[in-house]
Amino acid sequence: MGCGVAKSNKFHTKKGGKAMKAAVLIQRWYRQYVARMEMRRRYTWNIFQSIEYSGEQAQIKLYNFLGYLMDNFNPTSTERNLISHIFRENEVCRDTEWERHFCYKNIEVPEIYSGPRLIFPLTVEQVAAMVEAFRNKRQLHSRYVLQLLLETWKLLRKLPNISRISTCHSKEITVCGDLHGQLEDLLLIFYKNGMPSLDRPYVFNGDFVDRGKDSIEILLILFAFLLVYPNDVHLNRGNHEDHIVNLRYGFTKEVLGKYKMHGKRILKLLQKIFSWLPLATVIDQKVLILHGGISNTTDLCLIARVDRHKYVSALRPPKKRTQYPVSQSSVDLDMEDDLSGTKNNQRRVSLIKANSFGPRDGFQRRSLQDFSGRVPRTVDEEIEVRRRQSGFIKGGFSHSQGELNNLAVSSASQESTDTADTTVEEWKQILDLLWSDPMSQNGCIPNEVRGGGCYWGPDVTQDFLDRHNMQLIIRSHECKQDGYEFCHNRRVLTLFSASNYYEVGSNRGAYVKLGPDLVPYLIQYQASSMTRELTLRKNVGKVEHSALKVLREQLFAHKSDLVSAFQEFDKDKTGQVSLNDWATAVESVLRLGLPWRMLRFQLATCKTPGGMLDYQEWFQELSIKEPQMEHIDQGLLETLYRHRATLETIFRIVDLDNSGFITMEDFRQTWKLLSAFLKMEITDEAISDLSVTIDTNQDGNIDIDEFMEAFRLTDKKSRLERGKSMFMGTTTDLTKLEGDPNI
Repeated sequence: MGCGVAKSNKFHTKKGGKAMKAAVLIQRWYRQYVARMEMRRRYTWNIFQSIEYSGEQAQIKLYNFLGYLMDNFNPTSTERNLISHIFRENEVCRDTEWERHFCYKNIEVPEIYSGPRLIFPLTVEQVAAMVEAFRNKRQLHSRYVLQLLLETWKLLRKLPNISRISTCHSKEITVCGDLHGQLEDLLLIFYKNGMPSLDRPYVFNGDFVDRGKDSIEILLILFAFLLVYPNDVHLNRGNHEDHIVNLRYGFTKEVLGKYKMHGKRILKLLQKIFSWLPLATVIDQKVLILHGGISNTTDLCLIARVDRHKYVSALRPPKKRTQYPVSQSSVDLDMEDDLSGTKNNQRRVSLIKANSFGPRDGFQRRSLQDFSGRVPRTVDEEIEVRRRQSGFIKGGFSHSQGELNNLAVSSASQESTDTADTTVEEWKQILDLLWSDPMSQNGCIPNEVRGGGCYWGPDVTQDFLDRHNMQLIIRSHECKQDGYEFCHNRRVLTLFSASNYYEVGSNRGAYVKLGPDLVPYLIQYQASSMTRELTLRKNVGKVEHSALKVLREQLFAHKSDLVSAFQEFDKDKTGQVSLNDWATAVESVLRLGLPWRMLRFQLATCKTPGGMLDYQEWFQELSIKEPQMEHIDQGLLETLYRHRATLETIFRIVDLDNSGFITMEDFRQTWKLLSAFLKMEITDEAISDLSVTIDTNQDGNIDIDEFMEAFRLTDKKSRLERGKSMFMGTTTDLTKLEGDPNI
């Protein structure tokens, strides 16, 4: 029996050793697998984030350029008139005139309307019914939209710049970050945490709009709860609560699409509302909640007394209103446009050539801070100063009178300078609040990645909290993969509530609850049920597919620069480069800091037998979708694709009546503006060819959406399109991908 036992132990020991080795091998494989998935997830994230910040920088550069035109052209020039309406500098009407303009009483609600009907003052039951209607994809009638927005505007005008709230009576305060038009996330937060109430206060930390498709619904829900619970719902302004930003990122387009008849008035009223949103919220004097961040000059006392409504767009310091001799206010003219539905048919002459705008080598690469010192006099001020100077030079005054006038001019100039300095300082404070990001290094530097605000370090955080006797800053503004992230020794919390922001599965959303102890309790979620049905492999693959598609668009948009970079390595002009040289050249042009050598197998598929890449053949894999574009100059197509979002923004600026259509003359003006902005020549012949190609029905108008859709990029021979990589089309495709050893 003893021998038998010994034999059995030996057998089990041998078997156990094999099992242990197998377990170690499996564990090692799994760790490598998870590491590969994490690496793919990180570089995918870097692709999305780099391109997002590049877009924000381009938007700010465009706005700097338009601001340059406003500052350097006289008020009656056609160039200035083309863009002046977006700066709103001629609006001199009082609040009562605005309220008359936004009157909703002349708008009839038809009997067949099946959406929610609002009666003011609102009740929580009405708001709950409206939320349910939005959940079921029903739309609120424009009469109720205007009425709700008007009541919101009246309330916001009574609120301070900094809201101060308390957790007394054991209340828990819920703080939400960016929602970006994603109604599904807001509804999920309400489902998990409950709707706002007297016992469940909320702080929503800006960026309610843009990117998502339900921005107006989110605003209406938040504004309705604000009206019902004005002491328990608090809204901070974000950098996307700005009509200039909305032109690029979708909110303007969404409102005009959903409210075709009264959309223009709704947008105008929202501009006023955005400028009246509070700038920050403080909980128990210890926790500061703001959208972007702080700088080494942030002063809450100064922010508390700023006239925040002057900053209709935080991208530009406000100018003193100029009293132009007009017979009718701009609001009255807008009212006539809304009621008649007609467009001003007066045509504008072509813009002068780009080199006539004077030297502007700087503003293509300059951030908003670089322009902060340039707040010129208004036209009336300039005329008055020159008139006085002219009179003095002509000798029309006695010596003593001349001295008096000189003193008056000097005094007026000093007063103007003091006012301008104060305005610039206030503007910088607001700009930093809305646009800044934290960094790991000490110090405070301009945020050149976004183009506005600053990067601030842990030393700035510590100094700010010590000066204001606080313990935590909660901010948003940055998408985080887990929905939140602590930094600066856990003294700064970034909170982002829009899950699946870049793509389904790209990130979680989160909100935080603060009780009397002010210890953050974080709740994460992911709104789409689709993410729960995907494995880690499939989830990463789906997001990666979208990121690589965006990356290939960037490669096409920089074709000329890439060809030049490849030719630096291709000294013998063979049309081929090694894959290592390909990776080096691509990084030198795009500067995204991505692992190109790892990505090359998914981006560069046409290799020769010697392991070289035929880069001319590689570029032929990228093409514009529509065949009728083949005769258009390829350089023009490349320029269009590289600056596609900027071009669409200019389109919507030129589209004065927000109809979604522009005439051929408007089309030419758009391209003239773009060519001046890019400091390049786009010939009239090229513009004419493009306009004829787009105007397929020959009605003399161009549909902006159809124009932009006509230039979608297709990838003819990519592995992604052949279903061999991360293409996530159907369940069958997903099953096939599981067995692909190359992934």
